[in-house]
Amino acid sequence: MVKRVLVPLAPGCEELEAVTIIDLLRRARIEVTVAGIVEGAITASRGVRLLPDTTLDQVCNQDFDMIVLPGGLPGSDHLADDPRIGALLKKMDESGKFVAAVCAAPKVLARHGLLENRQATAYPGVLHAEKHPYISGQAVTRDGHIITARSVGTVMDFTLELITALCGSAVRESVESAMERFDRS
Repeated sequence: MVKRVLVPLAPGCEELEAVTIIDLLRRARIEVTVAGIVEGAITASRGVRLLPDTTLDQVCNQDFDMIVLPGGLPGSDHLADDPRIGALLKKMDESGKFVAAVCAAPKVLARHGLLENRQATAYPGVLHAEKHPYISGQAVTRDGHIITARSVGTVMDFTLELITALCGSAVRESVESAMERFDRS
């Protein structure tokens, strides 16, 4: 059965994280829906314009196996402030479906109560130890169905972990080895 993933994009998202997540998941033959929280192209944190497949309003009632939040600022703040994102995160969490966030985006999970008593990691300073005593400091942290990663520098490992969670280690190894091959012809 084909796995379905929602990647919501907000203005000011981290483009390298968004594109890496979308690309690698699609290499794993996962159905990825990229949904803008606003209509039209999304201007990312460094001025790159990304064109979502659809809007969040058009897909927020659909079923997904995972939701993945790219980080970046102010993109993560826009996601945290969006009540539709909060409702989706809570619905996914209550259903035991995968929720994932990278870099600054784990603060979105924290804002909506998904990191209570759970191990997580984030960009340094995004989550404060006094409020979130379970900060792991690892590059990628998985606690049940919650998967978080530290930064843009860890987004490849993060996305490979997402593939493992959804499709198993054989699919992850297939995607990873295909990227490592170098053909000189």
